[in-house]
Order: sequence, then C-alpha cells, then structure tokens
Amino acid sequence: MTMEFARPYRSHSHIPAEPGRPYFIEKGMGDRAHLFGDLVTVCAGGEQTENTFNFFTVEGPKGDVIPAHLHPDTYEVFYITDGAVRLFVEDLEGEQHEKVLTVGDFGFVPKNCPHAYRIERHHSRVVGVAAGPGGTFERFFESLGTPTDEPGLPPEPYVPEPHKFGTVPHRYDVRFLPGHQWRTGS
Repeated sequence: MTMEFARPYRSHSHIPAEPGRPYFIEKGMGDRAHLFGDLVTVCAGGEQTENTFNFFTVEGPKGDVIPAHLHPDTYEVFYITDGAVRLFVEDLEGEQHEKVLTVGDFGFVPKNCPHAYRIERHHSRVVGVAAGPGGTFERFFESLGTPTDEPGLPPEPYVPEPHKFGTVPHRYDVRFLPGHQWRTGS
C-alpha cells in the first residue's frame, strides 16, 4: 500500500503531514532532495513528531567538505550505514575534533557546535537524527537544494545560488559559517 500526501513544495509525499498517524515508508521512498552531489531522503520530520526530532539519510559519492555550519538549538547524530564519512566538529571551547566514521560508527554533535563532513568513499550513507528545543531542520535540504522524485544521486551536483545560503537561517535552525577553517589533520 502506498500513501501519498500533497505538500506545497512537491506534488506528492509518502509522509503524512500531521502528527499522530502511523505510517510506513519503503526503502528510499521518503521525501527526497538533491543538494550538492548528495541525495537526502527525509522519513520523519517536525510535522510528524510535533517538532521533537527528524530522521533522514544522506547518501553520496566521495566529494568535498559540506560547508561548516551549526545548529543553535538542535543536537545532531551521524550513524554510518555504508562507506565512510569524515566528521569535523568544534566543541564549545573551540577545540576541533575530526574522525573518520565507517559502517556502524556513530558521531554526536551538540547544539551550537560548528561541524561539517566529507564523504570519503563512493556510495556512502549517513543516517541522521536531529532533535532539540529549536524544532527540526529537515526541510532545509529541499529548501536549499531541489526536491526530486528520483531515487538516485543527482546527475550533476546541485549547488545553490549564494543568496540562498542567507535565507536558510530565517526558517531553519542552521547557521552557515563562511570562512570557517578546520585546523585538524585533513
């Protein structure tokens, strides 16, 4: 059985728009967006959880570092199900940490801590969960990126116009840090 719900930003969705409804999503059939070279698939978000958490996957090819950013009110986790991802995190005292996470590894980013990541192996996948008093940010991916009904990676990377980076913090708990430098080894 397939459930499809309309959304203002896409013709259909497999995710119900209101909380309190159980639902199931087949592999890869959440709300998808292309951002940079990656495919982001949202399976649950603020609309379903009364803004308490979100659940999404990010998969992509080996590539560049995702821009440094932080979430003032949101905690984020990274769980690697395929491949390898290098996670960069700066703690509240300014100490920077870097770790290559492989299948089964877990990374935790506290709220208000700058972070970024780089996919280190082709066909890598991260399961992400974010939660906190600031709500959820999962719709950031399709706002900054582009919604897609395609299940695969974008044929060409989708790089947003520079002005779009400035509009994201107004709607989501994401603050980009242009010029942030990682002093770690890689």
